Amino acid sequence: MESSSVAVFNDDSKSKIVSEFLFRTCRPLQSNVITHQIMAAALCSGLPKHPSDNDQVDFVQLPTGSVAEFYIEPMLSCVGDVDIMRHRSDGLAVPRGYPPPTRLPAEFRGSVEVNEIIDSEYPRYVYLLLSYLLTECDDDGKYRADRQYDKRRFVTYDLRDHGSTRVEIHGPARTLRNTGEGWSFDFVSCARCLSWPPQAAGWPTRHRRLHGWPDAATVDRVVSNGCDAVRVAHRLCRQDELTGQTQWRLSFSRAEIILINSWVPVQQIVYHMLRFFVKTERLSDITDSTGTEMLSNYHLKTLTLWACESKPNSWWTDDRKS
Repeated sequence: MESSSVAVFNDDSKSKIVSEFLFRTCRPLQSNVITHQIMAAALCSGLPKHPSDNDQVDFVQLPTGSVAEFYIEPMLSCVGDVDIMRHRSDGLAVPRGYPPPTRLPAEFRGSVEVNEIIDSEYPRYVYLLLSYLLTECDDDGKYRADRQYDKRRFVTYDLRDHGSTRVEIHGPARTLRNTGEGWSFDFVSCARCLSWPPQAAGWPTRHRRLHGWPDAATVDRVVSNGCDAVRVAHRLCRQDELTGQTQWRLSFSRAEIILINSWVPVQQIVYHMLRFFVKTERLSDITDSTGTEMLSNYHLKTLTLWACESKPNSWWTDDRKS
């Protein structure tokens, strides 16, 4: 009997073959096939342009999440729902104790209510205290603190802003679905903060000389974009009549977009594969006794960001050189 030739692959060989396949098939997004970016823009245009309480005020909208983070296009999509953040053009959040801003981006109106960010007992969760009014000066375009509010109040949620009864509420997001066309998107109302908050003061100066990521220019871009406060209370406070409607959470989605877009392709591929595995294995459906997800995309994002900062570039790329 003639012996047949059998190709034997060890686990390392299989791993390299799969890695090479993923690397070669995850192409950079092309301008003519960025379907989700186009959808995000269309959905932004379809949302209400103005809050229900003032048709002279604009919503300023920003695509976030997967549609903004990924610059690769795998064979199996890395983009799920479209996520959109939006803030009012007549409102601003400022860390408590910071001086009133004298200049604002063009997206803001001539009169802007300023809410001071007050810490809660839970990290990242805050209150917004309506404090004073900024008014633009006609002669030089600068803003001045025009009026202090005598009766300060904590800012509560306005659930009317979505303008639709087809909305499901998930944490800070309002999910709108079109089952007929098979799409859905999440939009998150937020309060814009142009300053990097003291609650995250340690991040820009954290020791990261070993591996050089993120570099100084990327850190500067992150800090200069500030943060947002999104409408959601800590899970232990949501049933409370007061804190359940007045507590907000600091969001660093703008920072995450900048950081993830600075990754090399293999880092984006790893992040995508982790997300795809968790989704297909339905691991995100596992919850604790309070109904909170035990493993979410946010956990994967945080862990991958940490790995990119703590591992050298060679840790990600050495296999491709061999």
